[in-house]
Amino acid sequence: MSDIVETAEQASYRAEVRAWYDTNATPKKPDHPWATNIHIDPNAAARHFENSKSWLGVLHAAGYSGIAWPAEYGGGGGESWMTRIEREIAGDYQEWTGFPGSTIAMLGPTLMRHGTEEQKKEFIPTLLSGERTFCQLFSEPGAGSDLASLGTKAVLDGSPDDGEFVVNGQKVWNSSAQYTDWGFILVRTDPDAPKHKGITFLLVDMSTPGVEVRPLVQINRSAHFNEVFFNDVRIPAANVVGEINEGWGPARTVLSNESAFIAGTRISTADKLRALATERGVTGDPVIRQELVRYLASERISGWMGEQVQQAVRRGEMPPMDPGLIKLRASNNKRLAGDLAMTIMGAAATASEPGGADAAQTFWAQAESMGRYSISIGGGTDQVLKNNIGERSLGLPREPGYDKNQAWKDIPK
Repeated sequence: MSDIVETAEQASYRAEVRAWYDTNATPKKPDHPWATNIHIDPNAAARHFENSKSWLGVLHAAGYSGIAWPAEYGGGGGESWMTRIEREIAGDYQEWTGFPGSTIAMLGPTLMRHGTEEQKKEFIPTLLSGERTFCQLFSEPGAGSDLASLGTKAVLDGSPDDGEFVVNGQKVWNSSAQYTDWGFILVRTDPDAPKHKGITFLLVDMSTPGVEVRPLVQINRSAHFNEVFFNDVRIPAANVVGEINEGWGPARTVLSNESAFIAGTRISTADKLRALATERGVTGDPVIRQELVRYLASERISGWMGEQVQQAVRRGEMPPMDPGLIKLRASNNKRLAGDLAMTIMGAAATASEPGGADAAQTFWAQAESMGRYSISIGGGTDQVLKNNIGERSLGLPREPGYDKNQAWKDIPK
């Protein structure tokens, strides 16, 4: 729970939500801190996705998904504080909206800002309910950190009103693409324009002929990411979000909200580190104690910053700070936690089997030690974020480059 002093109305709403969760959800077990969302078995991963999707539907039916979203688009029309209270309470229960829930935070605000009225009415209600799940189709083998250099090609067949885009190319690092119904994709529609221009943002049905999804196995043997191939895939021009050749604006909205979502994720790793230190009998070690305090302070600061950003997003205001700052802090916190776990556990922090007898060891090895650098890459690398923050927030000179105003087709590949 946050330190905010609540009104009588807020306290009453908290009691209402708590009662609903007590009736419909499962309280976390004592060993739940060591639960991981890592599935080596593809069938188990698929079940987890479907369970998350179903739970999102249950929440929406009860009025607890999209609480503060406009009622005309399937939301509850409530206040932002209602969302905060529901999320705080939800953290005490095992059920989770997982990946389907996270894409609401990325795509939903983008549709609200850039989508047509028809797109808002068609896609936002099903996004909030989990009836339609989406994956992000941005990065490419040659366009990761430099996303604007993407080359997946889309050619308009017909008019912008009722024609279709024929798409060819490849995307990569696409989370849960093997399970989602739809995707939101960036494509190159004008190769004669500079790289930040000539990009179009499209919504694509993943069951469309020509879409091929290939899972990628990671170091922990799960396959959360995918590469996705497009071979003459036809996407209606009505699925353009924003304007043709002006997709960089919607893309920036997605990326900004992705950082804000990461900023607002309030899962305490400090509690897990304390439990680990207690379990391993090292709470009296002065070095371990100092590192625990260091991590706790960093986590608390990140949490406060994230709450400020989330409150602004819910109110429809500009964040009081660049969301990239919290993303950078999240990357650093993840490294600090993994390093401290390695110090406490030694070599055991890298040797485990999912489902093994030592749940804590499995958690730190699978979720933290081997995965502690992934957040510094996913959602925008630390290096690119530092450049963006320097230019956007600090007003520093732009990174020197020759290709900002050059036609994309003329840039060496």
